[in-house]
Order: sequence, then structure tokens, then C-alpha cells
Amino acid sequence: MYVFLRQLSFIDICYSSSVTIRMLMDFVSDKSSISVAGCSLQMLSYAGFGGSECFLLAAMSYDRYVAICHPLMYLKIINKQTLIILVLLSYIGGFLNGFVQTCFSFFHLDFCENPQTINHFYCDVIALIEISCGDTSLNEIILFSLVGFIELSSLFVILVSYLCIIIAVLRIRSSKGRAKAFSTCASHLTVVTLFYGTIIFMYLRPSSAYSPEQDTVISVFYTVIIPFLNPLIYSLRNREVKNSVRKTCICINYK
Repeated sequence: MYVFLRQLSFIDICYSSSVTIRMLMDFVSDKSSISVAGCSLQMLSYAGFGGSECFLLAAMSYDRYVAICHPLMYLKIINKQTLIILVLLSYIGGFLNGFVQTCFSFFHLDFCENPQTINHFYCDVIALIEISCGDTSLNEIILFSLVGFIELSSLFVILVSYLCIIIAVLRIRSSKGRAKAFSTCASHLTVVTLFYGTIIFMYLRPSSAYSPEQDTVISVFYTVIIPFLNPLIYSLRNREVKNSVRKTCICINYK
């Protein structure tokens, strides 16, 4: 579990930094502009790490399934080799998504000759499609297909894992045992709900429902706020972290 949490923290840092660092630079700059190369690199970074987080959350749900449904076999199933494979597949799948989105955005879309202004605080695919001068139907199909595949495939793994977890937990006779089993999944379920909910609302809506102002608010939520909340969610639900904080507070008060 801690291997996955370290990777989740790393992805959140890179995912959020790819957007927020440039955003903070624009706040203190008189002219907010970005080069084509910088825009493509930003898109590759946030789309790659965003897709990686989707797959990693699915891998974490499988880890919880094995821990609860097959506890005696946990160390044999989730061994070092399995961990490496799951983490590598998460990164490979995520950055394939980022690479395809970036290529189709900058090699297929026509942005005309005049400089274009994006009504957004980073190089989002939807914002680029809106300022394109040519036919964007292929880009919309690619975007919908990629995001739909990543979201639905990872959500399918998560739902199947938790369905098996619920069935296994309900077989536990003691209420204390059921509560303990469910508590190990509470943090992961909270993160999944926040992350997947905002991305589904952002990218899998009908085109008639798009609003630039609404998109900006939602984007701030899943690129800045959720990566900030994830460590807090897992820390507040982790017994070891809470005990360490409690000991630290006692030491400070004693001094």
C-alpha cells in the first residue's frame, strides 16, 4: 500500500506542478503568453500524469481487493515484481494518452496565422479545440475515446474490486471486523470519488454543455485542489500517521 501511496504522491506533485507553476508565473507577469513548445510540453505532462493517476487508482483498488479477500495470499500475489508491473503499466498507459492527445492537438488542429488567446489558465485540449479554425470532429472523437477508455476501464476494475470486497466483508460476522475492513478502503474511495467525478464531468459531457468559465473552475478543482487534498485524506485515515502527529504534539507541549 505504501508503495502505491508514494507513487500517488509523486504523480500528484508532478501533475499539479505542470499547471500551477506556469499559472503562478502568469500572475506576476504583465503579459501572459506561452510558446507552442511550452504548451505542448504542458499538455503532455498533465495529460500523462492525469492518465497515470487513473490507472494507479485502479491498481490500488486491486491491492485492497487482495488484502481483504485473500489476506493469507497477499504477500505472494502483491510481490515486488507485481508492484513494479502495476506501477509501470500505470505510467505507460497514462503517457500514451498524453502523447496521443498532444500529437493530435498540435499536428491536426489549425490555429490560423494570428496569435490565439486561450480562455483558460493552462493548455487544455478542450480550450485548444475551441480556438481552432478548422474541423475539430476527429480531435473530439479522439479525446472522447481516450478519456472514455481510461475512465471506464479503470472504473470497471475499481467497481469489480469493491464489489468483491463488499461481498467478502458482508460475510464477516462481527460488526467490528466489518468496520475495520471497510475503514481500510475509505481513503481510497474518497479520492476515487473526487478525482473521477470531476474528470467525468469535465470531459464526458455533451458539447452543448461546455462553458469556458465552468470548465476553468472545474479544472482548478482537479488540477490543484484534489492533489492538495489527497495527502490529507490518506494522512487523516492512517493510524501510523495520526500516532506520529500525536507523539510530535506531545513532545512539543512537553518542551
